[in-house]
Order: sequence, then structure tokens, then C-alpha cells
Amino acid sequence: MNVQVRGKNGFEVTKAIETYTVNKLEKLERYFKEDLDAFVVCKIYKDHHKVEVTIPTRYYTMRAEVGNPDMYAAIDLTIDKLESQVRKHKVKITRSLQKRDGVSNMFVEDLDLEALETELVASPVRRKAIKLDAMSIEEAITALEMLGHDFYIFKNEETKHVNVAYLRNDGKYGVIETE
Repeated sequence: MNVQVRGKNGFEVTKAIETYTVNKLEKLERYFKEDLDAFVVCKIYKDHHKVEVTIPTRYYTMRAEVGNPDMYAAIDLTIDKLESQVRKHKVKITRSLQKRDGVSNMFVEDLDLEALETELVASPVRRKAIKLDAMSIEEAITALEMLGHDFYIFKNEETKHVNVAYLRNDGKYGVIETE
């Protein structure tokens, strides 16, 4: 796994933090057949540290973030959260993407994940460019759950239009369809 660790909010990443993070992320490698990139951001605040890990893959983007007074504990909890996410969604991901070519060649035990997202930074608005792959609503909801976000933009494979899947306040999902 190729790991990039960087600090934010004035936090300087030490060699010890970087080595610790890389070693901890190695436990996620057992789930995948291919070499992945992991982007780790360590932030410092007055009362706690926050660690964010993003691992973009071909089908899904895995992401977790945890805050803790101790940086090492935040790293441990973030990696544990990612591993739990992979195990929890493994069956759902495999089922929703079993028809796609190359999925079984990419992941150990038929795991699958989301489209690569490219982050573009522009002032003062944060921008993200995403590749919209055609997928079913079920696949989009799986991607939304994997990211842990409130919404997910995708191209509906039936209508070929851009749709937005979102998490409603009542805990159910909704889909906004464009014309």
C-alpha cells in the first residue's frame, strides 16, 4: 500500500507517526489483491487530534475519520473503523458488483470498492471532481454507506441521467433524479 501522511492545522508529521501509520495500514492489505493508495491527514486542535484516512479504489472510496486526545489512539481507531467498514459491507459490495468485469481479480474474497475521486483545491471553495460511472441505485447506496457521507452522486445505469442518492433524516434513503 502506498501511504501519504500529511499534517494540517500546524501539525508536523514525524517519522514515528508516519511509520506507525504505515504499519497499521498494512493490516488492510490482506483484503485486496492490488496495490492501493492511502491518503492520511493528521490534524491538531486545542483539545484533540483528528486522523482522516481515504483509500480510493476502482469501485468505491473507503474513508474514515476519528478524533481523540492521543494521536496514536486516533490512528488506531481510524484504521479499525476502516477495517470494520470493509468487513461490514463486504457481502453487500460483492453482491451489488458481482456483474462487473474484473471485480473478482481486484479484491481478495471478492471485495469491491468505488470510483477514484480527484480532489482539486481552489480558493475559497473546495472542489472535487468525480468520475460518474453508470450504476444501479442499490450500488449507489452501497457507495454512500462506504463513504459515510449524506449523499452520493452517480449516473443511473437505467436512465443514463445523473442522480443523487441521499440519507434522509428518518434514516431511509432517497434519490433525486435529473432530467
